[in-house]
Amino acid sequence: MNYTLILTQGQQAGPPWMLPAVIALIIGLAIGWLIAVQMAKAKQERLHETAREIISAAEERARQTELDAKAAALKISQQAENDLQHKRNELSREDDRLVKRREELDRRFDQMQQRETSLNKRQSSVDKRANEIDALYAQRLTELQHVAEMTRDEAKTILLEEVEKESRNDMARIIRQIENEARENGQEKARELIADAIQRVASDKVAEVTTSLVTLPNEEMKGRIVGRNGRNIRSFEQVAGVDVIVDDTPEAVTISCFDSVRREIARRTLSRLVVDGRIHPAYIEKILAEETTQMDEEISKAGAEAAYEAGVHGLHPEILKKIGRLKFRTSYGQNQLAHAVETSKIASVIAAELGADVEIAKTGAFLHDLGKAMDHNTEGTHALIGAEFAKRHGVNAAIVNAIASHHHEVDQTSVEAVIIEAADAISGARPGARREDLEQYIKRLKALENIANSHKGVEQSFAIQAGREVRIIVRPEEIDDVEAHRIAKDIANEIEDTMQYPGQIRVTVIRETRATSYAK
Repeated sequence: MNYTLILTQGQQAGPPWMLPAVIALIIGLAIGWLIAVQMAKAKQERLHETAREIISAAEERARQTELDAKAAALKISQQAENDLQHKRNELSREDDRLVKRREELDRRFDQMQQRETSLNKRQSSVDKRANEIDALYAQRLTELQHVAEMTRDEAKTILLEEVEKESRNDMARIIRQIENEARENGQEKARELIADAIQRVASDKVAEVTTSLVTLPNEEMKGRIVGRNGRNIRSFEQVAGVDVIVDDTPEAVTISCFDSVRREIARRTLSRLVVDGRIHPAYIEKILAEETTQMDEEISKAGAEAAYEAGVHGLHPEILKKIGRLKFRTSYGQNQLAHAVETSKIASVIAAELGADVEIAKTGAFLHDLGKAMDHNTEGTHALIGAEFAKRHGVNAAIVNAIASHHHEVDQTSVEAVIIEAADAISGARPGARREDLEQYIKRLKALENIANSHKGVEQSFAIQAGREVRIIVRPEEIDDVEAHRIAKDIANEIEDTMQYPGQIRVTVIRETRATSYAK
């Protein structure tokens, strides 16, 4: 109806082509709608087909998964069944073993019961026999006392007296035997003890008196001292007669030699080479020769000056040169040339006070350690070789005897020899004359404190009075008074067994208990 109205209105109001256009439009719209409907149906059919395919694939996978799961479950079930059967077999074997073990234990128990019964019977027999023996012993003892006409206590007293007499004779014989053995072996034992003591303290002391340190401007100088393939250091050691130690010590090398003069020449030579910077074999020999010449002059000058200071005159130049070498030797920190001068002055004063020969006393005291200046290759003690050297150069026989006898290696033939021995002891014993190496001193103090701290119950320890005393503070809740005495004794024994020290070391253990309260 509406279309008719529109067409009618169009015929009345529009041009003649309007109607066909409208009809064509309507037809196009209808055709487009039909095409869209067909396409929607086709798409819907495709989607349904796709869904069916997905569902089919899912159902197929589900069936396959179910089959796999059933197979896995079957396999697990079979494995569990196998394990269960294996366990059953093991349990069966274990049960059989336990049954056999129980039977074995029962059998052993029966055997033990039988043995116990047998032992009880045997014990009864033994007890009966023991009673018979006791009765027989009492009877025999009574008979013996009746025959001997003395009691048991009287016989024991007589027997003890006889045994004591024989024991005293044996003891006296053993004592004489031990004394003889002690006299025969005493000297050998003394040598062993001295050798052990030297062995324990030798290393530190040797390092102190046989090495000199040469400082370097930088580490690169060590390479120049060594030289290519060690050429420079080998040449230096060969011509100087020393050992050069190039180690990890920063900016320093060590020169080692027993001859103090040779070591001093090498130290000066190496110091000049380091300052100069030119280090090669020819130049080393040149500098060493110059330093040797200078050292000889210095030694002779030092000997002459020391003799002048001591007031000793008329000595042979060779003796002055030898005595000058003591300038470069020390003993426990005391310079030996200064010691010779000091000993000479002390001997001079003592000789003057006693009315002895002052010249012999001071000259002998000045030369008493002459042997220490000899080369270490010379055999003999320093007293004997010094006396021999002095004798060869025209020294008075009394002085020679004083030099040789100041350590009692030969008999002293004059009062001056005794004076020289006393002056030597006084000079060495003067407080401050001799000292220990600082590093060794510190090590000893630390060692004392470490020994004390290693004991249980020690709270603190202090080495005081230059290592002559150790004071130890203990915890009073752990250490009582009796234990404090025991700790003091143990620490003292450990110090005796493990350390070397002069004199005595006092060990003091302090145990303090305080009770504090406040009045408010």
